[in-house]
Amino acid sequence: MTGPGARPTAVLFACGMNAVRSPMAAAIARSLFPNQIYVRSCGVRQGEPDPFVDAVMAEIGMDTSKHQPKTFEDLQESGFDLVVTLAPEAHHKALELTRTEAVDVEYWPTMDPTLATGSRDQIMDAYRGIRDQLLMRIKKRLGWNAPPSG
Repeated sequence: MTGPGARPTAVLFACGMNAVRSPMAAAIARSLFPNQIYVRSCGVRQGEPDPFVDAVMAEIGMDTSKHQPKTFEDLQESGFDLVVTLAPEAHHKALELTRTEAVDVEYWPTMDPTLATGSRDQIMDAYRGIRDQLLMRIKKRLGWNAPPSG
């Protein structure tokens, strides 16, 4: 990476349990930047796959059904030049783990849609809102340009 705002070559998305926000973000980044950016995700604690994530990601043509939540300790990779944290606990953990490395750590405050209540449709709308927020933020931060049509 060549400085703040430059497109990274390796990105780690992190949240609380690597079950909702960070796997959504990783799937979006992989889809937008295939073979351009190395993307992984993790959480502070081990979570369980969330079927609402699979449902809202399938709506935009992304399959997250094979995602298995991982923790920071489960990661075998290193050398990320950008760590995007989506929850306060993940931000603290990322700063602690990267304090001796040359890596940018950015905190993107992101609501936890698992806290949503109401009907299935209301819960799905909460997940869609997070998905769409992440999509816009990733496009902006990583410099996505739509491929030419035709």
